[in-house]
Amino acid sequence: MKAIVIGAGLGGLLSAARLSKAGYQVDVFERLPITGGRFTNLSYKGFQVSSGAFHVLPHGPAGPLAKFLNEVGADVKIVRADNTTVRVPLKKGSKDYEKGFKDILFNDFSTLLSHKDRLKIALLIVSTRKNRPTGSTLQAWLRSQFKDDWLEKFADAFCGWALSLRSDEVSVEEVFEIIENMYRFGGPGVPIGGCKGVIDALESVIAAHDGKIHTETEVSKILVENGKAVGVLVGEEAHKADLVISNLGHAATACLCAEALSGEKASEYLRRLETLKPSAGIKICLAADEPLVGHSGVLLTPYAKRVNGINEVTQVDPRLAPPGKHLTMSHQHVAPENVKNLEAEIELGLQDLKEIFPNKKYEVLLIQSYHDNWPVNRAASGTDPGNETPIPGLYVVGDGAKGKGGIEVEGVALGVVAAMKKILD
Repeated sequence: MKAIVIGAGLGGLLSAARLSKAGYQVDVFERLPITGGRFTNLSYKGFQVSSGAFHVLPHGPAGPLAKFLNEVGADVKIVRADNTTVRVPLKKGSKDYEKGFKDILFNDFSTLLSHKDRLKIALLIVSTRKNRPTGSTLQAWLRSQFKDDWLEKFADAFCGWALSLRSDEVSVEEVFEIIENMYRFGGPGVPIGGCKGVIDALESVIAAHDGKIHTETEVSKILVENGKAVGVLVGEEAHKADLVISNLGHAATACLCAEALSGEKASEYLRRLETLKPSAGIKICLAADEPLVGHSGVLLTPYAKRVNGINEVTQVDPRLAPPGKHLTMSHQHVAPENVKNLEAEIELGLQDLKEIFPNKKYEVLLIQSYHDNWPVNRAASGTDPGNETPIPGLYVVGDGAKGKGGIEVEGVALGVVAAMKKILD
């Protein structure tokens, strides 16, 4: 059996590793000169800056991605990060960090509520695990339950960091799936070597099972015969296969086989694709001689104008920076209406960092933006159509086809698991 994987991003390489280990002859075609897509390292001024993801696995060594890597034999060491903290103003009622701040543990977020609301949220945490809320955005649900705007700020920071969405852009159902996964798998961890440590390990698995990865090789068409995917076209050369996996997202995949998408089922599928919206974000990378965050967990910043969260992975793996240096990275969600004003959004993020790290010395190392054809997610969390397409033998994986409740790369892993179950079972 032969499988072709389009795209050597994380989802594509996870799929290739699993299929090659299962006995498939696998070819991966990647249009870029590098593998990993938005999940690898870029060497810059001696720092190992990530191309997209933050050198962090949201559920660390116990999560879906770590489990998948272990199952395929990818040799990656993942270190559980410190507790996530939340930066709040020192004085209650302040709208920003200008007059001072303090950090509280993520799990202590309810201590900023009234005694009545703390009791209510404790009861909701228990009751909603069996009877989850539905039919609204997270923001609307919070407003229906609480009057204190602290929870909305907290939710915006968490959703902005984890999903590149505001709380009014994500369904309450998806957030409660995420919360359940947090109970199940725990908090974040850092792979030694960063994102590229994972990518290199997957490439080793693929090579060990005679799989091949072709870089600078772009697929121009998905071949379909008698309604079934049978391979791809690269330039003028046809490459036949029993199975095609696309890591390009549903919309780009549909463009490669548009002629074959006909009939009522295909029309319904295409109509759904028109509703998909990518999520956008900005990452600001800082270099410093002294720690800025001071721990390896995430620092959420709900009172910043734009920055949602920050991490400092050199607390776990110092080799991601030159000797004696720290690599600190912030992330901010970019609303759809602000994608055309990225310079203004970046300036607001830079102003935030001055307030978050007052009297700290750092250098702005690199600013990266993720939008349009290079987004944070090709489909906003909780909105993608799953892994199947109307064409038998053609599956989609990656950030445009994630599993429910999967934060970023954990969702990519959950989506690949679901696709592999359909294929290999």
